[in-house]
Amino acid sequence: MIIVGIDPGTATTGWGAIEVNGKGLLLRGFGLIETDKELLAQERLFGIYTGMNTLLREMKPDVLAIEKLFFATNAKTAIRVGQAQGVMLLSAATAKVPVFEYAPGTIKKAIAGDGKADKKLIQASVRKVLGGKVRSGKHKKTHFDNSADALAVALCHIYIERLV
Repeated sequence: MIIVGIDPGTATTGWGAIEVNGKGLLLRGFGLIETDKELLAQERLFGIYTGMNTLLREMKPDVLAIEKLFFATNAKTAIRVGQAQGVMLLSAATAKVPVFEYAPGTIKKAIAGDGKADKKLIQASVRKVLGGKVRSGKHKKTHFDNSADALAVALCHIYIERLV
């Protein structure tokens, strides 16, 4: 079974793919879907949609796990991320991939044992489970946060659904 986790955003959407097989967990890949902030909102959403379509076509996941938008101090940001999530859900529906949504606190609790864990603890927990291949590499540090968060979302689904 292949699970793709998504950390949604409009500028940077993190993704991480994990396969659950008879031998345990296999990291299939992680990365980003990025859009240029100079583009119009509809162009950015289209870029996210086509990026998601490509990701789903290449990874062929059985499940998409996505982080829920739960709160934002900036209403404009919340609306934009909600719109991005909408095109992500549309992409999953088009590909006939079931979607599971998880609140940030649920993800943190499942991964690090603490619903208020910080990014460093989440990244350390993800690395502990998936190994040294999970590192920033060519990504900017802040952008790697998005990929690590996406892997945490995928792991959260695996743990909650007791797939391992």
